[in-house]
Amino acid sequence: MTDSYRRHWTLDDIPWDRFDPSRVDPDMLRIVKAAAMVEYNGGIYADYLCSVFKDDPEFQGAARRWALEEVQHGEALSKWAQMADPDFDFEERFADFSEKIKLPVGADASVRGTRCGELVARCMVEVGTSSYYTALREATDEPVLREICERIAKDEIRHYKLFYTHMERYRDIENLGKIRRLWVGLGRIGESEDDELAYAYYAANNDGEPYNRKRCIKAYMSRAYGFYETRHVERAVTLIFKAVGFAPHSRLSNWIARGACWFLNLRMNREETATA
Repeated sequence: MTDSYRRHWTLDDIPWDRFDPSRVDPDMLRIVKAAAMVEYNGGIYADYLCSVFKDDPEFQGAARRWALEEVQHGEALSKWAQMADPDFDFEERFADFSEKIKLPVGADASVRGTRCGELVARCMVEVGTSSYYTALREATDEPVLREICERIAKDEIRHYKLFYTHMERYRDIENLGKIRRLWVGLGRIGESEDDELAYAYYAANNDGEPYNRKRCIKAYMSRAYGFYETRHVERAVTLIFKAVGFAPHSRLSNWIARGACWFLNLRMNREETATA
């Protein structure tokens, strides 16, 4: 099924000859290297999802196609990172990352408790990545990275719609209410500071220092938060509300978006102060 799948774009569609090293932001380069690690690991996530949905061939096929695009994201980002930093050995760094970060690929059930919950969590991830790559695209003036981020951001919105469609199906089957979906969503958002992202940053950028999760996540967040604008947060909150079953365009969503912007600014200022 995956062999005949036609991708929305390939690496050949990227204008690599337009790369401008003078426009590479060193801080952005560091978080792009980390993102390449996580994206390239998509095949392992698909193994986990196919195990959880072992009797659902329709979703398994969708998960495998999704993984092809995720891996391609990692390939595009790592190629750009190697152009920006010829000393960056992606294969060696990814080997370190994949050795440290393990997923329960043989799981009989979702770590979220239900299949609907698993799909809600996937929606949260796609919301975050779509907003993230949109923010990077708008923040960089390096032509090739702008093109890559634009294509990835569009992919991630399609992925959100894919998981949302299957989530609706399992919501009706498992009768997972709004509050339970909300807790799953909040839990997945909270995992943004777990070992996966922290170690991805470490594996991509370490210069021999021992791994320290708190230090690495601070280093990542202090850079990533700086590229977000209010509109990126507002869009993310809208999609999150839709996934958990609340009105996406409401007074409450506006309040939550404002609160999230305040929190991000607070965290960014705190991390910058700590780094300094």
